[in-house]
Amino acid sequence: MSRHLDLDLDHLRTLIVRMGSLVEDQVDYAVKAVIDGDPSLARFVIERDAKVDEFDNEIDCHCMNIFALAQPVAVDLRLLMAALKINNELERIGDIAVDVARHVEPLMQHSEFLRTTPLQEMAQASREMMRWAIESFVDSDPWIARRVLRSDAMVDRLDKETSHAMTTIMRERHECAEVASRVVLLSRHLERLADHATNIAEDVIFLVEAKIIKHQYYDVEPDALSTV
Repeated sequence: MSRHLDLDLDHLRTLIVRMGSLVEDQVDYAVKAVIDGDPSLARFVIERDAKVDEFDNEIDCHCMNIFALAQPVAVDLRLLMAALKINNELERIGDIAVDVARHVEPLMQHSEFLRTTPLQEMAQASREMMRWAIESFVDSDPWIARRVLRSDAMVDRLDKETSHAMTTIMRERHECAEVASRVVLLSRHLERLADHATNIAEDVIFLVEAKIIKHQYYDVEPDALSTV
């Protein structure tokens, strides 16, 4: 049974990594479609969301089968709990990519304006956080996970700066009000994406260290975190 469980858990890790890679690409393509005004790329992102949903279902089913047949305990149980939560975060990131892609057609004529905003910088930072979060899961590395947590403040700052700048534009340049309001929405989508990456990092720390750090400050020393 132990050998069979090990194989099942290895397969689960592989599924999580493959889904993580897929949603990273989805975010990349969605942001590129917005900045370049590329509706065909946006449609590709929207259509490929079905594959994200397939991974979501497959991972959930695989976890449920392990629960039912192997009755895991201790570390293996934490892995399953973390995998279920990470899977949910990745599925939501996939949904955000679709939300971003849906802004492409209304913004097709405003590519030059979009390139003056921090959207590309935010997208790069958020994607990097996603990559680190998945890497921390694959390598069971809480140090990388904490790197994700500390990076979230930068994305929050960029989101606030973007909202402030776009509010000023809406007030002073009424002809740009619609595009500026959409930029605010896009910025909020990217900020949420970073939040999901942060949640994955928190799950990795729970998995590796059996410590719950949700709602706690990220600059505390590891020994100061709650243990379960």
